[in-house]
Amino acid sequence: MRTPKTTGAGPKALIALAVVLLGPLVACGPGDDGDGRGGSGTPPPPPTATGTLEQLAARAGCVPELRAGAQELRQGRCATADGTYVLVTFATDRGLREWINAANDYGGTYLVGRRWVASGGEKTITALRARLGGDLEHGADHGTGTAVPSPGEGHEGHRG
Repeated sequence: MRTPKTTGAGPKALIALAVVLLGPLVACGPGDDGDGRGGSGTPPPPPTATGTLEQLAARAGCVPELRAGAQELRQGRCATADGTYVLVTFATDRGLREWINAANDYGGTYLVGRRWVASGGEKTITALRARLGGDLEHGADHGTGTAVPSPGEGHEGHRG
């Protein structure tokens, strides 16, 4: 008796599906919780904060020193026990992305949330992430060994 041929997915399609579904799990490796920290036991960041510049700064434990205020963006400098950083809020997602794209040329570490970004030293930004959540982004590494311009420098006049 002949078995009818099925018209379902072939073996190659099933393998491809398995790679897509299991790839991220395998890529993490043992002991890694998928956040790029190697399973150090550090708790995951909280959900990404939202709000005005003042609300975000309060949640981070600082009173911002306002540096720029416009319809498109608001910027303030914050100093905490963890370090100094610049916090910028945007009126639009596009404004945020344009600012990040321009800032990436300067290098540095950025903590990015919904219509806000914090810029500062990597240790400071990592500590801030524990309070505000968000995604870490790193600007271009020029490998010059020289200091990166102050966070937000050259961005006061950016409109986006």
